[in-house]
Amino acid sequence: MGAVPSTPRRGAKPPEAAEELIRMFVGEKSYPISSDFWQKLLELPHTFEWPLDRVSQACQIFMVAEIDFSICNYKVFLQSATTDSIYIRCNMSAVQNNYETRHLAKILVHMVLSLQESLPMTVGSSTHSKATNAAYISSIFFKYIIENAKTDNFEELFLSLNEDDMDKDFLPKGQSIESFVMRGVLNFIGTAELSSHSFVLHHELLNFLMVAMSTQLRSGPSPGPNDSHPFIDAAMAQEGALVTSVVRRLLLNFITRSHIPFSSHYPVSSDGSHSGVLQRVGSAAANFVLLPYYTFSYLISSSGEGSRNLLADSSLLVLLVLIHYRKCAELDESMESTNTDTVKSHAYMKEGSIFNDNPFCMAINNARDDEFDSIDIEGNAFGGPIVRLPFASLFDTLGLFLIDESVVLLLYSFIHGNPAFLEYVLVRTDLDTLLMPILETLYNASRRTPNQIYMLLIILLILSQDSSFNASIHKSILPKVPWYEERLLHHSSLGSLMVVILIRTVKYNLSKLRDIYLHTNCLAILANMAPHVHRLSAYASQRLVSLFDMLSRKYTKLAEWKNDKVLPLAADQNGGSIEEDMSTELHIYTDFLRIVLEILNAILTHALPRNPEVVYAIMHRQEVFQPFKSHPRFTELLENIYTVLDFFNSRMDMQQMDGEWSVDKVLQVIIINCRSWRGEGMKMFTQLRFTYEQETHPEEFFIPYVWRLLLGHSSGDRLCAEPRCEAWTGSRHTGDVLWAVGEHERQERAGSRNAQVSCGYTAAGGHAKTGRLTSAGRHAGG
Repeated sequence: MGAVPSTPRRGAKPPEAAEELIRMFVGEKSYPISSDFWQKLLELPHTFEWPLDRVSQACQIFMVAEIDFSICNYKVFLQSATTDSIYIRCNMSAVQNNYETRHLAKILVHMVLSLQESLPMTVGSSTHSKATNAAYISSIFFKYIIENAKTDNFEELFLSLNEDDMDKDFLPKGQSIESFVMRGVLNFIGTAELSSHSFVLHHELLNFLMVAMSTQLRSGPSPGPNDSHPFIDAAMAQEGALVTSVVRRLLLNFITRSHIPFSSHYPVSSDGSHSGVLQRVGSAAANFVLLPYYTFSYLISSSGEGSRNLLADSSLLVLLVLIHYRKCAELDESMESTNTDTVKSHAYMKEGSIFNDNPFCMAINNARDDEFDSIDIEGNAFGGPIVRLPFASLFDTLGLFLIDESVVLLLYSFIHGNPAFLEYVLVRTDLDTLLMPILETLYNASRRTPNQIYMLLIILLILSQDSSFNASIHKSILPKVPWYEERLLHHSSLGSLMVVILIRTVKYNLSKLRDIYLHTNCLAILANMAPHVHRLSAYASQRLVSLFDMLSRKYTKLAEWKNDKVLPLAADQNGGSIEEDMSTELHIYTDFLRIVLEILNAILTHALPRNPEVVYAIMHRQEVFQPFKSHPRFTELLENIYTVLDFFNSRMDMQQMDGEWSVDKVLQVIIINCRSWRGEGMKMFTQLRFTYEQETHPEEFFIPYVWRLLLGHSSGDRLCAEPRCEAWTGSRHTGDVLWAVGEHERQERAGSRNAQVSCGYTAAGGHAKTGRLTSAGRHAGG
């Protein structure tokens, strides 16, 4: 039928033969899986060039197209690599080629068969090359079909075989193509050792996984029961042993960061001036798709992105997609009548739907340090195979690459979800390995995404929940902080630097981002640290008092606008008034001031003898507290501060001094009298502590967030479907800012001594939360 030849022309040059093999693949004739055509196609040389427009038109021929029935012939021009033109006439049925031939399903089967043949082999073989070609070619057509699919369940993929091929038992009985493919790909990734012969294949399979799982970009950011994601759903259905092996391999790829070797099996033009057929297909695909594909020449380039490691990056991104995916299913009446505890053991419920447990997420949460003997992890709650990792290497690698936002998310996933890794981090004596890059990133907040800032603050908040962490950071002395430019910081403790950076973040947020819940996170961390402060530096102490001064000036301005009505009233678009907004903001800043006073109270109550610089800073700026001394919301908290001021002011008055007071003389008097301080007259308040709790449905943020990170890694070369839902591409909805929603539940309203601050983000279609700050102690209006 048509002009597609059944075999390459006799005596054709290799490029011409390859051209015809590609045309046979997208053409009308169906080749059974056992045909030698597949052997020839998958043994294409990697050095063959194919024009970019040819790839686009090949994809169009391959996929079902919407054609007017009045058209007798559908003309497609495929420009040859030579001067000749090949003119193909395709009738209505010819445009539906993949539907008739099922070649996409067949090449996937051949990919898995090649992977199975490759597994026992320790040296390079033709099966590696065939599997690489199969993964690469199928990725190109996958991306195009996913991007242009008209149905929500991606029927256009036609993931089934013809009856003749089904009779050949290529597939296990009862197993779907997608399940067969995902098992084969994941099994190879999890069990095949990374070597010079398998490196390119490993990388290509990771690219294939990203393309296959990109169906998520065609649905909304919140998983629904009718969403169809055949390949990632198939991955979720794999057994525990395979899941743990894949998670371990992906993490080891991230940790070891192996570089692509130069190998004669994969000839590459390092100057990028020439590229092979697969490279050209990939480059052409970049015109349509959004997941990263990097050409082979880029992989071995020594310039530009020298610090990047493509295999490590791809492994991390695939892992993040897998661990943050959630499968939603409808909750029918029979399930509703089922025992609630039974349902919750296998899934979690939400508004008439259930979300199945994610085995990859469970594997991450139950990972253990491989330095422990197996007897140490017997009887674990996971009840299955456990991922065993070198926690020391993971810790060091995370610290080295925290500038990468995807690495920040991996750290969050471990710190929040894996108690064993959190405990390992907390007992490390070199916490600066993690904290210094975190603090440097916060210092350079203007050059980072708001999401990255927010995730780093959540990590610090989780760490600050541990009293040993808060104590140890003040024992670690930093000789210098070269990246801090405002002033020289010599022999400052890590804890003092952390106080300085958190306060600086609050000030930056106040002037730029204006996210009040980012304020809350920063203040929550400082509140957790306060009782354990030890020898806080003079600079950090000054910044702490200046923080109160800065917030008080904002509070005073808001109060003047509200009470004196100097701010002209104006209606907003919703018919409200600016005055109402000012009242809300005034109440918020009242709470912020109270938290800062709580922090100062905690230091003075629990750690005053160890912090003379804090006493000095309060005495030096004591006038900033005076306007609030009689304020009903601040009176009780200021009583302790004035008790301290009265004590040390009286000691200063008792001193007989020759000449004027100097900073050193004042500080010396404070240090001497700190030794005799007994805390008489101080009111003891319940310690204010904040904890972070992730909401039960974080997928509404994390699924879009992970894909935003993945798209950000593409750097112009993209390989996946265009997002269909606006929420995936909006600038402020899902990817750019982790917005805060919720409000301060104040104690005087709730009538309780426990208060909560809800922290979340705004997503398309409504609000959702990612976590909660819980104040375990006395709060506003106590």
